[in-house]
Amino acid sequence: MKKIKGNNVILGRQWLRGVVFITGLNCAFSVANAASGMAVESVLTPAPVVVDGVEDKQWALATPLKVVLNELPYEPNNGYKGLMETELEVRSLYDEEYIYFLYRWYDPTESLARFPWEKAADGSWKHLENKDSTLHENTYYEDKLSVYWDINQRGFIKKGCDKSCHMVEDGLLEGVKDTSAGRHYTLKDTETLDEWQWKGIRTNPNYQMDDGFVDNEHETNGKWGRHPDDSAGGGYYNNTNDTEFPAWVNGETKEPAPYWVMEAAKQAFVDTFQPGDRIGGVVTAPHTASRADVNAKGVWKDDHWQLEVKRKRITNYKNSARQDIQFNDLAKPYYFGVTAFDNSQINHLYHKKSIKLTFKQGS
Repeated sequence: MKKIKGNNVILGRQWLRGVVFITGLNCAFSVANAASGMAVESVLTPAPVVVDGVEDKQWALATPLKVVLNELPYEPNNGYKGLMETELEVRSLYDEEYIYFLYRWYDPTESLARFPWEKAADGSWKHLENKDSTLHENTYYEDKLSVYWDINQRGFIKKGCDKSCHMVEDGLLEGVKDTSAGRHYTLKDTETLDEWQWKGIRTNPNYQMDDGFVDNEHETNGKWGRHPDDSAGGGYYNNTNDTEFPAWVNGETKEPAPYWVMEAAKQAFVDTFQPGDRIGGVVTAPHTASRADVNAKGVWKDDHWQLEVKRKRITNYKNSARQDIQFNDLAKPYYFGVTAFDNSQINHLYHKKSIKLTFKQGS
């Protein structure tokens, strides 16, 4: 399949669909990016950032980089009406132990219904889904954001996330039948990327991103080169069992949870519900060990997601050198790419080339 470029344009908070139109604002961003490359500078913060999705006053110290995300790997054929283009803003701060990021991007809908259960008029329960020809969901799903960090993949600095993405042609990838629109894996077994993925219902209630990595594995597993970091428990799983109704419902939780069930508060399902009522399709608990390295919290407000992120600059697990980017040298640049998922399982908005991160030292 060929990659699709969106033709929708942001004008304030309104979208003009199917019209080629360039605002002066977007044009300025494009010219700036083309002239100097995309770069963000991490600034020393005088106080730790509280990761709650609310903008701390320290963020005013960091200059934002604005990036237009307008590339799609494919166009779903199941009536997908999600974003075809968005603008993402990223800022960074750091201190002696941690690095922080603030991401903000336009998304007019807060999407949290990932394969929810719904009670039908006849009393039965159904998983809501509307998968496309790649067998992936674009209707009943969650919003997500992924960040890929270059550890040692040749070509990433120039091409960004595109370098690790391999597209299916005529239903085959590396000679293997595959329905996906593209798979991530590196070209050599010595090359890896660090993948941080924020998920609107699977990780956000736990104030985390899912910390994983990409290597050269392919043909031998369902996810090809993408893997979670080492874990000692926790995580998420589908709210199912051998019956035709949900396994669990929420007991008491600290925040409303209509589309997910918290592991710590789950109770066995008892049907006291009315037709049209929904129960979350996933049970979630905090990740542990290396998979829990990245703390994050996203808040949706005024047609935007705002996501605060925190990770130790240097991690110290058995496989950290292979699985994690290490911010251990403030004098060198680091390269990454960002992708946003609007209510979509695999279809996502991304940018070409990589973004350079540098550290501002001194006052």
